[in-house]
Amino acid sequence: MDIRKFFDTIDHGHLREFLGRRVRDGMLLRLIGKWLNAGVLEDGCVTHPESGAPQGGVVSPLLANLFLHYVLDEWFEREVKPRLRGRAFLVRYADDFVMGFTHESDARQVLEVLPKRFARYGLTIHPDKTRLVPFERPDRDARKPGSGGQIPGTFDFLGFTHFWTRSRRGVPVVRQKTARSRLGRGLAAISEWCRLNRHLPLEDQHRTLSQKLRGHFAYYGITGNSAALSLFRHLATCIWRRWLSRQRRDRDTPWAEFNRLLKRYPLPPPIPIHSVCRPAASS
Repeated sequence: MDIRKFFDTIDHGHLREFLGRRVRDGMLLRLIGKWLNAGVLEDGCVTHPESGAPQGGVVSPLLANLFLHYVLDEWFEREVKPRLRGRAFLVRYADDFVMGFTHESDARQVLEVLPKRFARYGLTIHPDKTRLVPFERPDRDARKPGSGGQIPGTFDFLGFTHFWTRSRRGVPVVRQKTARSRLGRGLAAISEWCRLNRHLPLEDQHRTLSQKLRGHFAYYGITGNSAALSLFRHLATCIWRRWLSRQRRDRDTPWAEFNRLLKRYPLPPPIPIHSVCRPAASS
């Protein structure tokens, strides 16, 4: 699930009410109130919105989490879960969240009630980013033709695609890989940077590209995502070669020549930084 324009639609009245439950210091409350009413400067024009918390503001993430704590988290634990047939859980990061249910009927019931709950506080569910996904543990013969078993779906959350697969021992497990949209967005950003900075010395290009790759691996480098990390590095290498070739009028840079350049300026290897195997290997 995703909330449409969450940071722009936070109701200041309800936010002050929630702040009053947690904060007793009147000076701090007045300071937050002044910050909310200070206005936003965009393209040389100052606006004073009556709702919302500016994205990028240092206090916005904290206020947004406080707001959704009472609107969603506390309501889900106290009001929703006791009324369900089976088990349920909620995982939320800012305005993106996932709900899991053991019974489809419970999921449909909450999906029907949740927009009404959010409407009370001026929020709207994003229709394109909200969907019901069957995610049951797959049967061993589910993928065989004529088996009648339901193949579990997939969903994207926090930049990862979550899906069912089998471990090396044949046990069904949930794995994550880099979402296709995030992979394309990252490669597009690298291509744009190479296009604008291909005039820089190779040392400078190599330093910045290495930083970008290490930053990508630091977030997406988890257990089971090695293939997507290797693909990202390979495609980033091809992009760098392509834009370096634009400086030559006769032909593209041959791979043999470019490989010699990579030996002098090697790009970081696609190592899963957050792999569960790394602590065991280093101990």
